[in-house]
Amino acid sequence: MTEIEKLDRIAIDVRSHKLLKQLLNENPELEEILRNSKNETEVVVGVREWIKKNLKGREDAFRFYHARHSTRELFDKLEWPDYAIIRILDYIDLAGKEYADLNLRGEIAVSNPLRLIWLAVNKGTGGAKPDFFIDMIMLFRQLRGESKRRAFSLDRVVSWMDRYPSGLDPRIVQVREENKQRIILILMERIDRGEVKSTRYFFEPDLSTPQKLEKMQQWWEDYRFHLRFAVRSPELLNEMLDHSLDPDTMKILEDAERAGIPFFVNPYYLTLLHVRVPYFAVGADLAIRHYILYSKQLVKEFGKIVAWEKEDQVEPGKPNAAGWLLPEGHNIHRRYPEVAILIPDTMGRACGGLCSSCQRMYDFQGGRLNFNLDKLVPGEKWNEKLKKLMQYFEDDAQLRDILITGGDGLMSSDHSLKALLDEVFKMALRKVKKNEQLPEGEKMAEIIRIRIGTRLPVYLPQRISLNLVKILKEFKERASQAGIRQFLIQTHFESPMEVTPESNMAIQRLIAAGWTVTNQLVFTTAASRRGHSAKLRKVLNDIGVLPYYTFTVKGYMENNAGFAPNARVVQEQLEEKVAGQIDEKYYDTIRGFPEEANMMVENIEALRRYAGLPFLATDRNVLNLPGVGKSMTFRVIGITRYGRRILEFDHDETRHHSPIIHKMGKVIIIESKSIHEYLKQLEELGEDRGDYEGLYGYSIGQTEHRIPVYDYPEYVYQPTGAMTNLEV
Repeated sequence: MTEIEKLDRIAIDVRSHKLLKQLLNENPELEEILRNSKNETEVVVGVREWIKKNLKGREDAFRFYHARHSTRELFDKLEWPDYAIIRILDYIDLAGKEYADLNLRGEIAVSNPLRLIWLAVNKGTGGAKPDFFIDMIMLFRQLRGESKRRAFSLDRVVSWMDRYPSGLDPRIVQVREENKQRIILILMERIDRGEVKSTRYFFEPDLSTPQKLEKMQQWWEDYRFHLRFAVRSPELLNEMLDHSLDPDTMKILEDAERAGIPFFVNPYYLTLLHVRVPYFAVGADLAIRHYILYSKQLVKEFGKIVAWEKEDQVEPGKPNAAGWLLPEGHNIHRRYPEVAILIPDTMGRACGGLCSSCQRMYDFQGGRLNFNLDKLVPGEKWNEKLKKLMQYFEDDAQLRDILITGGDGLMSSDHSLKALLDEVFKMALRKVKKNEQLPEGEKMAEIIRIRIGTRLPVYLPQRISLNLVKILKEFKERASQAGIRQFLIQTHFESPMEVTPESNMAIQRLIAAGWTVTNQLVFTTAASRRGHSAKLRKVLNDIGVLPYYTFTVKGYMENNAGFAPNARVVQEQLEEKVAGQIDEKYYDTIRGFPEEANMMVENIEALRRYAGLPFLATDRNVLNLPGVGKSMTFRVIGITRYGRRILEFDHDETRHHSPIIHKMGKVIIIESKSIHEYLKQLEELGEDRGDYEGLYGYSIGQTEHRIPVYDYPEYVYQPTGAMTNLEV
């Protein structure tokens, strides 16, 4: 007997029986089909005929269902019951198909919902859990037209946004100042007692307490101080937070320490967490708190985490999953023809802190990443290696965009970063010179965009020093001579509470240097609360930052606690982010924003005023696929007996990919939690489940078109269409 057959013989529980009865009472025609069918084949035939009746007059649903590759135009024509029709037909067509569930370490999952309902009705078995039956009830309500999608209301969106203060609120600033003084006193005592030894941060003999406090205040403005005194243990974390962590949380953190999960939280970032919860900001810091505090699932999975992004796994001399041949080592990562990631052998391999949902947790597990910062000083061989890496960009026919990241692109010292940018400039200039010798149609793509990926404006804004800004400004002035036209800092604000006076100053310095600052939000459970992301977009706009991506949490069961189902991602896109949708008549205006980046605050404000928008929705909601590319083009094609949805993702049809995608199938992802689990989690965070009405119905997604502010500038020549460094 197979494992699936064993599961089919498991009796459903009392709660499932009650939900099944509700499903049948609401759908007498379905009950008749189930009770009159001798086996699941007859059930499928009966339900398919029933659905065909519903398809009458629904040509758009029929076209979308049969489309091999859907488009935004088809998606936008769908009405609410169409989602249900398409999902049921997919459930029927793919009944019995098996999938490896990497949330359960490769355990085989089978989607056969009609069989599970039939077994429950006729035998009381099938092992389906309550979350499965709740999803089925909602599916058939949507089919009957009883479930409704919320109509967009600007007033409602604004009211949701108003629940979340920003870190610029004077009352929040005062709370953070109290936190800062408490932490300074703790660190001062540790230095006094000799528990922390440093050749840079120490007290001379006979200093008075006020003099020591003055030194501490000065050191606080030095980013190196925060790295040196970063919290690396649960006990110190709790002390810094005035012993406010509850015993259950401490148990998880202690288990995490024993499992080998690193801790690294700098003192500045700790000031953003509430110890004394203000009455006007209850729960406002949750998105930050959940980035610092680990979950039971992460602790349990650490040591067994499976790599998510397959194209990052490279064997020397062999192409990666996207077909790109890369230099030896792990310094260059590549998915797309136009852009490659550059990870330097410097402190840029580290971060200013460790986020609980870090996409690199797999590498921390394997020991390839750590917080031994002293060992990340670049060796003598790095300079030569960097020149070889630049040769890769110089000789490639399509690369035009370099993303310097890590780790964190601004963790490198000023000296290391300047040396890296100098080599980028020289490479870009050589590429221009080479093109002068090539005929029209054979010229290579020249470097036109430089990006630095960093969370330090958020995690450690003290790093954005005047000297760093001087390096960035001078590089922009020189690099413009080599044809580079776009200079972007891609940062990662997770919450409006992270926008502080310090981070605001850091952003203004970057903008003054002529760099465009964009933001990538990870759509965690806490960040997915109604209005939270919309408020973040507004607050970021206020300080001159353009939202760039809203990412579904990636990874498997290790990130279960922070995972928001893709249904919520689509709901947020269509019911909240739409409040900032930019009319195409303003596209020419926004396209020119990077050309005068130092005027970003004024230009954003002017466009919001003219367009009558609370914020600019310049971000796209996407998931980094565990294969090649980013996408939000998916259909729910199955569901497990636990109520966890099975999604089939297609590639983003709006952008240029490696030709390998024509040989790849669609990507299957089994979500790590059911919709019901997610809603229960939101209720535990203080949310009203009624605010999420219609969530179950979002079973289809379509990748949005990119806002033209992120388009590459046009060349004055026609570059070659040939691709190099490619093996498909």
